[in-house]
Amino acid sequence: MRKSRKKAAYMISAVSEEYGIHPQTLRLYEREGLLKPSRSDGNTRLYTDADLERLEVILKLTRDLGVNLAGVEIILNMREKMEEMQKQFEEFVATLNLELAAHAAPGPAGPGQSLIPVIELSPQGPGQRSALRRSRRA
Repeated sequence: MRKSRKKAAYMISAVSEEYGIHPQTLRLYEREGLLKPSRSDGNTRLYTDADLERLEVILKLTRDLGVNLAGVEIILNMREKMEEMQKQFEEFVATLNLELAAHAAPGPAGPGQSLIPVIELSPQGPGQRSALRRSRRA
């Protein structure tokens, strides 16, 4: 299931079996607010790909790192805040670059060209810090 998630949502029994956890544990994670699966018309829990990704983080924290559920909640909340801050930062950099381009005057690079400092963010994966690079566009 981790490799080919073709369905839109998974029932609690499938998730429980795939991840080797008891359905009551998934219900506990929901009660604690760590997971928020959607519900079908018949009130069956339906776990989406995003729910499963979050579950994988929860399991890594609890199983591999020994973090308790209170700690998991804090870590997940911090991750969400950091992702939002990263998004805001990227929007700020994009706006800044547009402003710099709009106010740039032709320089010694030649007609129709100017040396504009551009701030670029390097791609990042989970747990990696973004690296800022300054470059000159010709």
